Amino acid sequence: MRHYLHNAAIWTAMTLAGNALAEDARTDWVTSWYAAPQPGWDSQFVLPMNVPAVLDNQTVREYVRISTGGERIKLVFSNRYGKAPLAIGAVSLMMREVTREVTFEGTRQVTIAPGATVTSDPIALSVAPLSQLEVTTYLPQRTAVTGFHWGASQSISVAAGNASREAELSKATRVDGRLFLSAVLIDALPDSRTVVALGDSITDGNGSTPDADRRWPDFLARRLAPHGVAVANAGISGARLLNDGMGERALARFEQDVLRQPGVSDVIVLLGINDIGWPGSPFAPAETMVTLNELTAGFRQLAATAHARTIRITVGTLPPFEGALEGTPFAGHYNPQKEVLRLRLNDWIRGAGIFDGVVDFDAVLRDPARPQRMRAELDSGDHLHPGDAGYRKMADAIDIDAIVARDPGARRDAVSARIQ
Repeated sequence: MRHYLHNAAIWTAMTLAGNALAEDARTDWVTSWYAAPQPGWDSQFVLPMNVPAVLDNQTVREYVRISTGGERIKLVFSNRYGKAPLAIGAVSLMMREVTREVTFEGTRQVTIAPGATVTSDPIALSVAPLSQLEVTTYLPQRTAVTGFHWGASQSISVAAGNASREAELSKATRVDGRLFLSAVLIDALPDSRTVVALGDSITDGNGSTPDADRRWPDFLARRLAPHGVAVANAGISGARLLNDGMGERALARFEQDVLRQPGVSDVIVLLGINDIGWPGSPFAPAETMVTLNELTAGFRQLAATAHARTIRITVGTLPPFEGALEGTPFAGHYNPQKEVLRLRLNDWIRGAGIFDGVVDFDAVLRDPARPQRMRAELDSGDHLHPGDAGYRKMADAIDIDAIVARDPGARRDAVSARIQ
């Protein structure tokens, strides 16, 4: 019986994926919101997961702010790092007082095979750019949380029983992070597209005001919304370019988190500070220092992969990080040798000539009087992550003219009308 259920789960996931591809062939969709899945870890790691280890007959409500709007929505749920089939009993989508029941091939229940994703049927709901949505998922069976999304300066609500149709969750517990919802797709106007932000905790928004959508990709989304260009945040705290961290290495997850996003035209990469900072710190005490040649080879591989798929790639210089996490149990992220490597990598990024664009986050955030350190008014306080003001500065430094250069004026006017 167990073998039959496992095969049925795989068949269900394959069928839904195939039908979703057929639907996408008829309709233009873009990723308007994204949370990159990452594998869980055990208690030996220096940080806790901060989410329940197991959910059983419980409801999860996630809060997401989309970037572009449209008339129809599809939700994507991930079991990429699951070790068992993921049974979803019911899903609802809410926006203000409007509630829609979500279906998968016409039914409210769906089972997602380990390693798979499932996309919902299109949901008829007119949403303006930058709207906040609530996605409520009921998990009827005992579900081990082996894949999730850590942190993101975002909390979710967890309540007992099936509360998928309730406007307010009674006696809910708030926990940090995200769970199985991984993307919100929006039907697109002609020539709409998605920019993916690929990075680590600085892209994931650590240090920003919790539950306020003040990460640099959020500020970028506000700049691009009038042009009908979506922003998908594929940042993972602890992410690295070359080695696995609190998620798979960027070179391994580039295909799923960037290239497979519907409508992707651009990727903005900010990676490397954990490749440099983790070795010898509590995060990776036994690792040796990475070399400049290893880092540049990784960036060259990303650029070549993006260009092979006609994706524009912009790379950011690494922000200053003197004093990073000092006074905490995670001290050791910074030392003078690591600073030399950061400066050499930044010089290479500025002059490599292999990227379609470079955004100098280092120049935007550094203290002119002490350039190895972040400006105090832009610092969240841990000397590694910017605060709200710093994230806004980062988004403002990005050249959006290059991103929207192919944007027809008629489409821009239509999207601006939606925002108003």
